[in-house]
Amino acid sequence: MAPWIPRLHLFEIADQSWFPPFLRAYVQAGLTHAWTTRVPLLQPCSPATLVANILRRQLGASVSSYTYIDFCAGAGGPTPYIEQALNQQLDATRHSSSPASSDDKPSSTTSASSYAAVAAQIPAQSRGHTASVWDSNRNEPVKFILTDLHPHVKSWEKAASESPHLTYVSTPVDAAAAPPDLITQNKTGGKGVFRLFNLAFHHFDDDLARAILKNTVSTSDGFGIFELQSRTFSSFVSCMLFGLFICLIAPLLYWWSPQILFFVYVVPIVPFVLVFDGVISSVRTRTADEVEILLPKGCHKTRLA
Repeated sequence: MAPWIPRLHLFEIADQSWFPPFLRAYVQAGLTHAWTTRVPLLQPCSPATLVANILRRQLGASVSSYTYIDFCAGAGGPTPYIEQALNQQLDATRHSSSPASSDDKPSSTTSASSYAAVAAQIPAQSRGHTASVWDSNRNEPVKFILTDLHPHVKSWEKAASESPHLTYVSTPVDAAAAPPDLITQNKTGGKGVFRLFNLAFHHFDDDLARAILKNTVSTSDGFGIFELQSRTFSSFVSCMLFGLFICLIAPLLYWWSPQILFFVYVVPIVPFVLVFDGVISSVRTRTADEVEILLPKGCHKTRLA
């Protein structure tokens, strides 16, 4: 669907330095619920599971040939759930006696989606990934790494303790200048580095987005940009309804915290910020074509979703 309006780089409340950190944490928790909750009848799976499905479907047999690094993990967001969903799928495939399906073959689709753009996936042969390397890694568990310019170590520690395939970098990591050791350490054993930007890329203005893409293409083997929103009318409506959704589920999730419920119902800052920032995020979100325009000139790119 074509964008409803031109892209505008407006401000989001939760990004502002004056916004209280404890309220920002509540807002981030609400966004995590958006990633991990499945609405019956409307969604076949949660958005986090959908990302895992997209990665497996589009990368095919090579999905296990990457280490997935989230360069803007925030408090953790959907990445721990994507890791869990993807590795569960790979584990099920390993223990299945059925022949490999067509999903195990790398896809050549060129269709675009406004909420997910996966670009610059360099051919395996150009980075030394041969078919034999793919076969040796086929359906093996994959590792995910959480990083951010402002690390949320406490949140990441908890998430990492729940999975042997999830780790984190406790020091600041700039997505526009990835530490060389982070890249080289995760390119061993025939593995490639696949960068993830989950509900993050819309935060960058064009100059920063170009710098991040330039660094990504020069140091990594692929990347995925996944957003929950787009510049469409339906996205704006969904943002409005999400505020109502939070009000409905808050008693079930936060009955144990009078403080959270206070800022949901008595002084409804949390639902207001989620709706306001959701609308602004929609306005700021780029289409796949707009992302490609920001890629370095001469960059080989294969759009996967």
